[in-house]
Amino acid sequence: MSGSTLEIKDLHVEIEGKEILKGVNLTIKGGEFHAVMGPNGTGKSTLASAVMGHPTYEVTKGEILMDGENVLEMEVDERAKAGLFLAMQYPSEISGVTTSDFLRSSINAHREEGDEIPLMKFIKEMDEAMDYLDMDKNMAQRYLNEGFSGGEKKRNEILQLMLLKPQIGILDEIDSGLDIDALKVVSKGINKLRSESFGCLIITHYQRLLNYVTPDYVHVMMQGRIVKSGGPELVERLEDQGYDWIKQELGIEDVTVGKDA
Repeated sequence: MSGSTLEIKDLHVEIEGKEILKGVNLTIKGGEFHAVMGPNGTGKSTLASAVMGHPTYEVTKGEILMDGENVLEMEVDERAKAGLFLAMQYPSEISGVTTSDFLRSSINAHREEGDEIPLMKFIKEMDEAMDYLDMDKNMAQRYLNEGFSGGEKKRNEILQLMLLKPQIGILDEIDSGLDIDALKVVSKGINKLRSESFGCLIITHYQRLLNYVTPDYVHVMMQGRIVKSGGPELVERLEDQGYDWIKQELGIEDVTVGKDA
């Protein structure tokens, strides 16, 4: 089964009157893994937040389409139901809601009324996914992310990804703060989802995640736009040479969204 297609066309985004994204173009199809890399302050996380509809970010120009449907006209929950998923860099703690209740409610929100997932089927799928991610089963009964370590929060984001089975996953610096063992587990979970029906956008600063999750396409962001694209070999060059060669090639002095070269 072929997957969905997310199209981002000439996307401009502001926050509090300051333009952050200045014309991003990107297409992600089912079966494709894209990595977006770049220094701090270049607009990577803004891209993720804008696609999912964070209210702080105002889209001033451009389009975001999911299978041809205008994502910008959808509320956040509608975007999720359309098949978009965001694994956040800093997952929120929600007191009073257990991880298992949150997960089951999230799954049922994607299903029609009267077609809720049976309890025993949910428990079986959750337990299998938690085993795969080497997660303590007690985490299912703890309040969502409350008191979780950084590694536990990131595994929990991948647990949600595995159970919700979206068409397009956006992973915003899912590798930040992870030790090597946790990084390997998170990568294993991401790789398990590889299929023609799942496309993925991985936002990261570092090569280390991409040593375990090989992208099909790599994009470099500077000044709020994608300035360079290539294949997995681009990651190796960035690891060896950093970003200076791109800045010199394109005549960029300040890579951040602060000013244009």
